[in-house]
Amino acid sequence: HLSSMRTPTAMIVGLVLCPCGLLLSLTGTLAPNWRQVSLVPDQPVDLILEQGIWDMCRERQSNHDRLCGQPDELGYFEQVPVQVARGMMPTSLVVTLLGLLVAALGVRCWRNEPLHLLAGVAGLVLLLSGLLSLVPVSWYTHELWALPAPAGSTLVVGYSLVLSYLGSCLEILGGLALTLSFHHCCKER
Repeated sequence: HLSSMRTPTAMIVGLVLCPCGLLLSLTGTLAPNWRQVSLVPDQPVDLILEQGIWDMCRERQSNHDRLCGQPDELGYFEQVPVQVARGMMPTSLVVTLLGLLVAALGVRCWRNEPLHLLAGVAGLVLLLSGLLSLVPVSWYTHELWALPAPAGSTLVVGYSLVLSYLGSCLEILGGLALTLSFHHCCKER
C-alpha cells in the first residue's frame, strides 16, 4: 500500500531542522561576536569591541574600520565559560554531523521503508548535540556581564550567541522529531 512509501513527517521535520541548527551553530561558533562591548571610556564613542570564543575584533561604526586578532589584555579567553564553549561547541558540531549521517542512513531515500530504529538513534544523537551546544551558550549568557570587560563599558549579547542558541534549539527539536521513530519500532514489535 502507498502509505509505507511516504517518509514520515517527523523524520522530514528532523531532517530540515537539524541541518539548519548545524549552520546556525557553526556560524555562532566561528563568528567572533558572542558579546559586544561599547561605550568604552577613553575610546571613540562609535567603537565596538566584539568578543567571540576564538577571536576579538574592534570596529568603528562611522567608517566600518574592522580589526580582528585584538590582544586579550583582561584575560577574557582564560575565563571558564569561554574555555568550556571552546571545547563543547566544536564537539557539538562533530556530534551533529554524526547524527545527520546516521539520520540519512535511517530515513532512506533509496529503500521502501525507513529504518525506524536507526532514525530514532540519530534523533538521540542530534538531541545530545543540541544539548552540547545549549550548555555553553546558556552558561556564557548567564556569565556575560561577569566576564572581564573595560570598566564603565556597556555590554550586550552578540549575534553569534543568539545564532548558537537558536541552532541548539533547532537541533534539539529536530532530534526530538527523529526520536519519534522509536514509536514505530515499538508498534512493530
